[in-house]
Amino acid sequence: MTPYEYLKETAGKRMDELFKFLQFPSVSAKSEHKKDMLDCAAWLTDHLKAIGLTARIYPTGGHPVVYAEYTADKKAPTVLYYGHYDVQPPEPLELWKSDPFKPVIRKGNIFARGGTDDKGQVFAHVKGVEAVLKAAGTLPVNVKFLIEGEEEVSSVSLPKFIRKNKKMLAADIVVVSDTAQYSSTLPAVTYGLRGVVAAEVMVSGPNRDVHSGSYGGAITNPIHALCAMVGQLHDKNGKVAVPGFYSRVKPVTKWERKQFKRLPFNQEAYRKSLGVPALAGEKGYSTIERTWSRPALDVNGITGGYQGEGGKTIIPSWASCKITMRLVPDMDPTDVSNKLERYLKKIAPKSVTLKIKKHGGAPGVVVPMDGPWLDAAGRAIKVGFGKNPLFIKEGGSIPIVSDFKTILGLDTLLIGFGLHEGNAHSPNESFRVVDFENGCRTAAALLFELAKVKA
Repeated sequence: MTPYEYLKETAGKRMDELFKFLQFPSVSAKSEHKKDMLDCAAWLTDHLKAIGLTARIYPTGGHPVVYAEYTADKKAPTVLYYGHYDVQPPEPLELWKSDPFKPVIRKGNIFARGGTDDKGQVFAHVKGVEAVLKAAGTLPVNVKFLIEGEEEVSSVSLPKFIRKNKKMLAADIVVVSDTAQYSSTLPAVTYGLRGVVAAEVMVSGPNRDVHSGSYGGAITNPIHALCAMVGQLHDKNGKVAVPGFYSRVKPVTKWERKQFKRLPFNQEAYRKSLGVPALAGEKGYSTIERTWSRPALDVNGITGGYQGEGGKTIIPSWASCKITMRLVPDMDPTDVSNKLERYLKKIAPKSVTLKIKKHGGAPGVVVPMDGPWLDAAGRAIKVGFGKNPLFIKEGGSIPIVSDFKTILGLDTLLIGFGLHEGNAHSPNESFRVVDFENGCRTAAALLFELAKVKA
């Protein structure tokens, strides 16, 4: 029996197992789900043991890490697989067509929180390893799995864990499937990711909510002040207005612009898929350039004042917003965060109090475009999806990829099985059944292809 025959015979069982994995509400951002996080990590550890790997849970300062390994031959290459079992909060729940933690299949899509980000994708690699083990009795490479529970909250504990366990995590290459294909008909290998840094901004006014009739016109409304500040974060051409924001940003190269223009990108279809009347962004750049090769700043949420049913005539005591900035290579997260803080303090009215909480970040990443590892990934995708992959960038971030390079000295293969239309981080997140199956086939083929690199 070949690994691919094994995958075909166990398709139903594999889907049942994926559903069990997806049923855990492993929301790392909410303390109320701490037990769910532990239960999910325990289930995953037991599953990795059941397919023939040595596995255990490692506690961290936050949510635990699941680690597993299989040593086939010390002379063979060692592959370190990274993924995460935590998921984004599912809210707003009213926009889901089914329970986010009760997976269902509709029209060929698995609907569940974590379906594509990242449980479904990392599980495809687990199943690919299982298929080769069951069919051949061993693996052509040594494998290690590092599956964390804090990716959706900036991987707070993982860098320390990696530094502490450098010997245990030693490998030749890292494989990550937490990105996407270019389209439903075009698989891809991602060679670049934007970095990210986040901040929370609090604007305080009076020491309590006060009557808007008695005090209106005499003091600054914190919501008005915050909205005015947010309105000054970009100029009329869509550029971020923070002084020095672009000081380390390299121009989009002629080579990249040429490559991007070759991609089958339909701007009108893209616009329609988002339901917006028009696209917008930094003037002088295409949509792909804006999302892949240029930095960005976005307000992710804003709150303040009364938001219940009916009216309440107050001037609120405070207002706040959350901001993330996407970074391209050479931009330093700390430097950019400091520049944002200085700018906000400059434009804030003197009649309010401003507090800024800066969160950790990660720089942008570019993976070498040539070399045997990338070639091996391309061959594996051809086996799994039946087509040669495109080589693309993505606008999202996987903060730990830069740590693999700086701490372990390892490059990363970014092989996406999902789709951008899979609504990662949004209601009705989904993962196509065909992409899960093709991902499992690719994962099995990848083991053999990577074995050839240092054979």
